[in-house]
Amino acid sequence: MRNTALKIAYIGDEFYGLQRQPDNPTIEGELIRVLKKLKIIDKMEIARIRLGGRTDRGVHSLGNVISVFTEWDIHINQINHQLHDDIVIIAKAPVRFAFKPRYAQQRHYRYYFPKNTLNRINLNSINQLPSIFEGTHDFTNFTKKNPKTPVRTIDKIVINTENSFYVDIYGESFLWNMVRKMMRVFLDVGLNNMDLKEVKSLFNPEISYNIKPLPPESLILMDIKYDKIKFQYDDYALEMFKRRLSERVMNYENKINMTKNIVGAFDKII
Repeated sequence: MRNTALKIAYIGDEFYGLQRQPDNPTIEGELIRVLKKLKIIDKMEIARIRLGGRTDRGVHSLGNVISVFTEWDIHINQINHQLHDDIVIIAKAPVRFAFKPRYAQQRHYRYYFPKNTLNRINLNSINQLPSIFEGTHDFTNFTKKNPKTPVRTIDKIVINTENSFYVDIYGESFLWNMVRKMMRVFLDVGLNNMDLKEVKSLFNPEISYNIKPLPPESLILMDIKYDKIKFQYDDYALEMFKRRLSERVMNYENKINMTKNIVGAFDKII
């Protein structure tokens, strides 16, 4: 019996998050289906599947991690060819028996904002936010539930506004909805709907704030890193996922163009 960590890339549009649910399609549920079909695992209590980042419905990933116990060698692309097209295992690593993916050294999230947002935001204000959020804070106001341990440490935040507008957030662990609520604050500050003094008050758990999280479809779990674990990436799997993403872009472009054609035809009618 051996424990193997698998690094997974996926588009979250068609799934109800990572963690398996009895009546809804999830990333974990699809992986279990294929692993059982290929007889890589049998009994769940023996497989002991563990999750790294429990992404919500609609959230994407380029580097989430699960671990699984099995007696067999895991061949990544044997599994990939049976998986839903939006899920690809891109790397694997042998890990110790006690390894738990949730205890990571660092997680990296990226949130994309619509391009037209860039023309409306106050860059001077938004560029002051990383220094406010970085470090250790009480994030009670940035989660849906009341966690037992609301204190989290943000290692680094990087804002990119060159060709597109996105924010990279690095930290050891995050609360439920924490990143998307943080990004709501970034957007509100950028649009001059919130000042920096109010932002600092959000870390006071004695004052309750209702922060509406931004949509999950623009959030990507970019990577999860662990101390002394080196993943072996599979070039074929990486190319496969890239090709599928390119096909998805082409399909979207075709749908957009067809919608424009319909609008144009409709305008001529009226």
